[in-house]
Amino acid sequence: MPTGINISDVAGHRGVRDCLQFFTREKQWINETHLQLARIPAPTLLEQERAVWFQEQFRSAGWKSAIDRAGNVVATLGEGPYVALTAHLDTVIAPRVKDDIAVEPDGRLRGPGVSDNGAGLTSLLAVARAWKSGSSLPEMSRSLMLVANVAEEGEGNLLGIRYLCKQSPVAQEIQAYLVVDGANVDHITTRGLGSCRYEVAFTGPGGHSWSDYGVGNPLHALCRAVSMFAETRLDGGPKSAFNVGLIEGGSSVNAIPQSARAKVDIRSESNEKMAELVDNLSAAVDRARDAENQRALGGKVAGKVKEIGSRPAAALPDSALILQYIRAVDAHLGIRSHLDTSSTDANIPLSLGIPAIAVGAGGTGGGAHTTQEWYLPEGRDLGLKRIFLTLLLLLQERGEKNGR
Repeated sequence: MPTGINISDVAGHRGVRDCLQFFTREKQWINETHLQLARIPAPTLLEQERAVWFQEQFRSAGWKSAIDRAGNVVATLGEGPYVALTAHLDTVIAPRVKDDIAVEPDGRLRGPGVSDNGAGLTSLLAVARAWKSGSSLPEMSRSLMLVANVAEEGEGNLLGIRYLCKQSPVAQEIQAYLVVDGANVDHITTRGLGSCRYEVAFTGPGGHSWSDYGVGNPLHALCRAVSMFAETRLDGGPKSAFNVGLIEGGSSVNAIPQSARAKVDIRSESNEKMAELVDNLSAAVDRARDAENQRALGGKVAGKVKEIGSRPAAALPDSALILQYIRAVDAHLGIRSHLDTSSTDANIPLSLGIPAIAVGAGGTGGGAHTTQEWYLPEGRDLGLKRIFLTLLLLLQERGEKNGR
């Protein structure tokens, strides 16, 4: 533990005790709030309705709140420098009607987005209310910022957190990020898994499957490219993966397509390895185009690779104070956790050299990115206490620069 900070002293402060008790005392309000927000649709890049609701919730809790140019909801009480507690607004699947989000007899919430990231978003509102619920808190050298950010999932490409870190008027004032994503408290994400996503597209003149036979076929070329790229070997480290997750093209069984495309996901713990795999993909596209054009008797095909998303790989140093803080909190609360690698909003600050970790909000969850996603709030207060105490240690930290 860094010199001069004793977690027992921090947790024993009267104002801190009041806040920690809030998380246990107000379980029903927290659960009801979770249900309410989960029923507001927020598909990636269409989070506006949920964002407006969040802005009003922060304001009603006594925080200054605004929606920035990216669509993020930012709440503060004081001036910078700041420590940011963030959770993403968007979900992979959105509820179509309110009843898509249901509460089962055991208290389990079920429906798309209830854990990822309903649990994380609920933690923001719980902290906002707890912060104002008791007596004064210890003296701090930084101010807390709460952020419900947009566009974390899929092709959102971390747009919200990118803006906050790089373009926002307060970007230079944020000195650390605590990202809350999902539920379980058994992990601390300190390594950002890199990813890049590409659309591979082939085009050609198209035509009738009989009378125009011999014209270059974009779908045939695309299938060749996918097959060639799928032969890529991933022997040894660093750990990497790739996936062709969507193929589209054509209009009829008896028509030669005019276009065909696929979407490819490439992931690695190494930015250099991702670049190597992207080169392999481009080479496969070129080879597939040439092969199709060599056999074509008529019009030729063209191939193109376009980037549609990129998340940098990055890692938090083992000596980082934010990691020491949460490990001390885990020891104090009796939480057993391990370090892991994942793709979260923390990728962006980590890639900029800003201290950041991602953790769960408490409780348990599963079935992420499906219509049967679930969240059980039992034990949620432990996760909220973990977040709160870690924030207090970060907020009391003195003399640290973010290194930008």
